[in-house]
Amino acid sequence: MANKPSTTEDEYFAREDAEKKRKIALDQQKKLAQAERDELKKLHYMHCPKCGMQLHTIRFRNIDIDRCFACHGTWLDKGELEKIVGHEKGGVMRSILNIFGKS
Repeated sequence: MANKPSTTEDEYFAREDAEKKRKIALDQQKKLAQAERDELKKLHYMHCPKCGMQLHTIRFRNIDIDRCFACHGTWLDKGELEKIVGHEKGGVMRSILNIFGKS
């Protein structure tokens, strides 16, 4: 005759099973979130955030910047404005950086 598991054992295994299912659900949620981010990137990558038209990469002072020829917007990636300002000894670009809290 087999021994019946105690209530404590049943609770332990129920908690372990619930934790495994929680981790699986969390992993699925992360994958879904990544898939959604990837899909959004496909839809919006290299499109102007102002008018939605295609952005074109142009060289300016050895830096690739994104330019919209429809609305004439110019878009910079992280660190590109600082690189542009680094080429100047002050002036307008330095003032613009100061507005955004960079010096």
